[in-house]
Amino acid sequence: MANPDQKSPNVLLQNLCCRILGKGEADVAQQFQYAVRVIGSNFAPTVERDEFLVAEKIKKELVRQGREENAALFSELYRKLHSQGVLKNRWSILYLLLSLSEDPRKQSNKVSNFASLFAQALPRDAHSTPYYYARPQSLPLNYQERNAQSAQNSGSMGSSGISSIGMYALNGPTPTPQSLLPGQSYQRAGVGDCLRQQLGARLAWTLTAGQPTLQNSTSKGLSTTVSRNVPRTRREGDLSGSVEITEAHLVRDILYVFQGIDGKIIKMFNSENCYKVDGKVSLSKSLRDTTSRLAELGWLHNKIRKYTDQRSMDRAFGLVGQSFCAALNQELKEYYRLLSVLHSQLQVEDDQGVNLGIESSLTLRRLLVWMYDPKIRLKTLAALVDHCQGRKGGELASAVHAYSKTGDPYMRSLVQHILGLVSHPVLNFLYRWIYDGELEDTYHEFFVASDPTVKTDRLWHDKYTLRKSMIPSFITMDHSRKVLLIGKSINFLHQVCHDQTPSSKMIVVAKSAESPKDAAEMFIDLENAFQGKIDAAYFETSKYLLDVLNKKYNLLEHMQAMRRYLLLGQGDFIRHLMDLLKPELARPATTLYQHNLTGILETAVRATNAQFDNPEILKRLDVRLLEVSPGDTGWDVFSLDYHVDGPIATVFTRECMSHYLRVFNFLWRAKRMEYILTDIWKGHMCNAKLLKNMPELSGVLHQCHVLASEMVHFIHQMQYYITFEVLECSWDELWNKVQQAQDLDHIIAAHEVFLDTIISRCLLDTDSRMLLNQLRAVFDQILEFQNTQDTMYRAALEELQLRLQFEERKKERELEGEWGVTASEEENETKRIKEFQDSIPKMCSQLRLLTHFYQGIVQQFLVLLTTSSDESLQFLSFRLDFNEHYKAREPRLRVSLGTRGRRSSRI
Repeated sequence: MANPDQKSPNVLLQNLCCRILGKGEADVAQQFQYAVRVIGSNFAPTVERDEFLVAEKIKKELVRQGREENAALFSELYRKLHSQGVLKNRWSILYLLLSLSEDPRKQSNKVSNFASLFAQALPRDAHSTPYYYARPQSLPLNYQERNAQSAQNSGSMGSSGISSIGMYALNGPTPTPQSLLPGQSYQRAGVGDCLRQQLGARLAWTLTAGQPTLQNSTSKGLSTTVSRNVPRTRREGDLSGSVEITEAHLVRDILYVFQGIDGKIIKMFNSENCYKVDGKVSLSKSLRDTTSRLAELGWLHNKIRKYTDQRSMDRAFGLVGQSFCAALNQELKEYYRLLSVLHSQLQVEDDQGVNLGIESSLTLRRLLVWMYDPKIRLKTLAALVDHCQGRKGGELASAVHAYSKTGDPYMRSLVQHILGLVSHPVLNFLYRWIYDGELEDTYHEFFVASDPTVKTDRLWHDKYTLRKSMIPSFITMDHSRKVLLIGKSINFLHQVCHDQTPSSKMIVVAKSAESPKDAAEMFIDLENAFQGKIDAAYFETSKYLLDVLNKKYNLLEHMQAMRRYLLLGQGDFIRHLMDLLKPELARPATTLYQHNLTGILETAVRATNAQFDNPEILKRLDVRLLEVSPGDTGWDVFSLDYHVDGPIATVFTRECMSHYLRVFNFLWRAKRMEYILTDIWKGHMCNAKLLKNMPELSGVLHQCHVLASEMVHFIHQMQYYITFEVLECSWDELWNKVQQAQDLDHIIAAHEVFLDTIISRCLLDTDSRMLLNQLRAVFDQILEFQNTQDTMYRAALEELQLRLQFEERKKERELEGEWGVTASEEENETKRIKEFQDSIPKMCSQLRLLTHFYQGIVQQFLVLLTTSSDESLQFLSFRLDFNEHYKAREPRLRVSLGTRGRRSSRI
């Protein structure tokens, strides 16, 4: 080997031998040849291939030798080596280093192979829930050595273990390596499987960790460890003879108590609801206290097992409840695995005749340390059982989720694992609902409820509702509403719109939670991934539904038709319709026939711009006659109607159409008042010249003209208020909301707000009943004025006609050469003229009385307007009394708007 390559395996191996033995190359020739044979052989060690276990043994050995700094350095180097993945056979190298460091002169122990024997008793997959790797680092030490070791820096030592073996050591908690934190076991491929394969050996190492120290045990240490097997002679009062109660008896009993089975010494006392050592057995206070602390696990086990046994066969508990029971049973199964390992250890000790002075033997104090972590788990599960009593479905999931909000990472990991199992049925319900619109909730666990008795026409409003008690706490109310709308939209499309488009074409279907693991991962990112799926499905489904309603069923066109016809927005059509209907509607209501009115309606449509509307809309327009009361005319019972059915009936419900009918009747009557006043004004203009030759009527005509002008001003201001401030403003707001609506519920809500607004501002709600009564009284005075004026004009025109006829006859006779009138005729004419002139004061008094009543009603109406809380009504009062005519007559109208505002604020 002249000039050997310094990096060849042989040279490196020889240098390793020299470094380990501290000798020269010539002195290590024999050991070098042995090492070459070992490396070149096909033999494999009989121990478990656990890289983590070997590294822990190396660190333990360094600490035992008092080389804590070297142990910390080794831990850091091993961490870097493990993260880089340069070497593939790290276990072999570490095992070789460990084997070379062992002293061949060390006495072999009788149970030195317990680690491999014990590891075979533990299944490979020792635990299926998230776990923390924390090893009680003081377990391999004698209790005398524990105090000395507790002063060491635990951060310099690695830690391992499983969730069922203590997370805390006797001298405090040990740090958890960052690479083995829970949650990362799912993130790195292969890590979880590898860790689970190593659990058996780790548990074996934990229970039998370490070999006896190189130095012989001192007499003090030996007496402590052997004390477990020293018989303690006691007498039990209820036993026939003397019985030796040893710690081994207590250990065997406590293992049965762990499973909820009474032992010979430790039994369940139902009166105190706890496990206790039989009072007749004499034990030291320390052993009795330790036994009581361990027996608490049996009580916790019984509590959990009782809950699962009662609920497992209860079908009414639902899928969520069964999942909760399955999660509890899974945790109990892991607990039973640990107990089986402990039983196996105890059996091995009995079968092998183990010297109980060794450190791996079972003692109460060791059990107290090892069972600390399982006790925490059982306490958490028992608390969950108490909190979940009487709950099911989403409410049960909320109860479990509430326990995940804790600062304890260990408890949070456990609860999140259980939550993943419990919420899996809820998420399955949710995904089937939002992607398929299917609701198979036999046990009423989902937060969306369905009422099968509701008919199709009320599907959107009444069939599907939210069960607020079943909404899981990890789903907000806003998202639960979106979930309801998604499935409701799908069913509405299928059943009402008869649109059989598959959901996959409406929504880009995302991957659902197919397993509890997927469900658990979903909770990690509730605010993004989970809510993002709901939001995406909501926007896509709602957009598709609105497109179908607008394009296929012309929803927006029907809405505009309501505005044009039922809210009198089509002015030319309404005016022409009134002209055509005037002769018919002046007749008594009992003499009207609907087909005649329908014909007039069609004539009005063909004669105006309404003829250019969509035929689908025009055929829905119809005439409706209201219920007839005695004395009603056609004006009182006539109404337009608009037929709605199918999907658009969801927006224009029966309640909405009744509101439209009320508003139409009010607007129709107000329009009729405008129509009447227009006829009155025409009468004035036409008759003013005719009656110019009757000077005695000038005062009456002036009085009529003044009163008519007051009424015209009033009606014009009311029409302006109704048309522009109420209808146009409300319609513009509705149209903007409809254009921006994200779902059908937004359209329905905006439409209902629109109707409520015009109902209230048109004085048709219950709060404005007094105002409406006053306004109707004004309308009645207008009708009364029309009748009075018509009577007066008829009498005046008749008198004028007689006078003209008298003058005509007089002229004819004069042309014939005769006397124009005889004495009798002149007397009769004079008498008739005198009678007519005598009737004029009566006409004046009627007009004065009518004016007085009218102004009184308007005055009261203005007072009500000024005291209204609606500012638009207050401003209307100023427009109606623009010249302060009524203000001068009524003191209550002299309070300014600012003063009223200050007064109302004080009130």
